[in-house]
Parts: sequence; C-alpha cells; structure tokens
Amino acid sequence: MKKRKLAVELYSLREASEQDFPGVLKFVADTGYLGVEPAAGLYGLSPREFKHILDDLGLEVKTTHFPYCRKAADVSEALDIAHEWGMKSLCCGYGRVDFQDLDAIRRTADQVNEVYELVHKAGLTLIQHNHYWEFERLDGRLKYDIYLDYCPNIRFQLDAFWAANFGAEDPVAMIKHFADRIDSIHIKDGDIRPLPGTEPGDVPLHPLGDGQFDLPGIVAAIPDRVDDIIVELDRCSIEMHEGLIRSYRYMTENGLGYGSK
Repeated sequence: MKKRKLAVELYSLREASEQDFPGVLKFVADTGYLGVEPAAGLYGLSPREFKHILDDLGLEVKTTHFPYCRKAADVSEALDIAHEWGMKSLCCGYGRVDFQDLDAIRRTADQVNEVYELVHKAGLTLIQHNHYWEFERLDGRLKYDIYLDYCPNIRFQLDAFWAANFGAEDPVAMIKHFADRIDSIHIKDGDIRPLPGTEPGDVPLHPLGDGQFDLPGIVAAIPDRVDDIIVELDRCSIEMHEGLIRSYRYMTENGLGYGSK
C-alpha cells in the first residue's frame, strides 16, 4: 500500500488561527505534518507572507479552499494565489441547496463548467470538495453521478467521511467508484450516524482511529495518483491540538501515512 504525506486542513484550527496564525502553522510543522490546506483565510497575512512562513517551516501548500472557486468572479483572485504558491489545482465546493434536486444540480453544473473553463485555460485543474448531500440519492442514483452527467470534466477532492452519508454508503466503495477522478483526499473519523436530536453536520468527530470508520480500508482504496492525505477535523470530541497530534500518531504508527517524525 502506498504511503502518503500527511497534511492538515487548516479549517480544523480556525479558532486558534484567529489568535496566532503563525503559531498554528508552527504547531502543524512541529507535530510532524508536511503540508497544509488553507481554508478560512490567512488571518492578516498576505499570500506571499504565508508562503514564506511555510517555506521556513518546511511545509507545503497541498490544495486550498481559500478562496473557493464557487463562481467565475472568484477565479481571478484564486489564480493569483495559486501562481504565488506554485499550485497545480484549485478547489470548489457547494452547499446542500445546490444539490437539493435535479434543477439545482443542473444549475450547479452550469456554474462549475464556467469556472472549469477559466481554470483550465490557465493551466490548472479544478477539483471539487464534497459534503454528505452529494452522496444522497435521487431516484436511486447518487446525486454526484447525476451531477457528472452535466459536469463531466470536474475532478474530485473526495472527503471519505462525508461520502459515507451517515452510513447510507460505504466510503471504501465510494472511493473505488470515483477512483478515476479523485486527485485529492480528506479523511476524518467519528460516529457514523448523528446523535438523536442533532443536525447531520453536527455528527461527533474524534481523533483518527478513535471513531467508527475503517481508515485502513479507506486509505488502501485511495488511487495511486494521490500523494497526500489531508486530515480535517471540523470539530473534535477532545481539544483540537491534541486531536491532531493523536491523529498523526495513529496514521504514522499504523503505516497509513508519513510525516517528518
């Protein structure tokens, strides 16, 4: 099984980043992670300052959710940042309303096709990050499969946790199903189903290895073209820094990824 570099989705550390973003980046490097994926902004740093700090810490920018290429108006800024950081791809992502029915899926596909043309013309790849609503079914078909009928060129950053859709789908099977278009991967761990009385997005998350997901099976199914595993804990059942430390230990000690330690 291919071993991949471990990175952190910085959305995981958004609260700490508001207080000391350079300190957060140092924590990521000190823990042993080799890369980051920006998400909620740069907390007062310019893209050049951010990249300079990363270079000093030995961290790479893997992909970015900042800014998301949700629409054509976002593309110019995103391309400027991508060139500053030497990136090869940009990411888009959409809300539940954008996949709620067939008309919404068609509208989203039209929007993404327009973004795709601009990103492709600039020599970059457009990848799309999912949540659980893309893995709901409409007339028996996965909404993501329906979406691809109208948006055939899009590549995926597949979030294996959300691809399970709270136990409705097998995340290993979903990775294999979409293997030909997966260029990037997010993993997290937690309870498969939300607690009674909670919203789906509030499903409890835990450090990797402490939840109910088959992480070895998920990692084994990742296509060989994917070189990195991006760890994201939207929230965590323990303090977030400790959660990311324990996640790193689990991945490295079980041969599922590697870092600098």
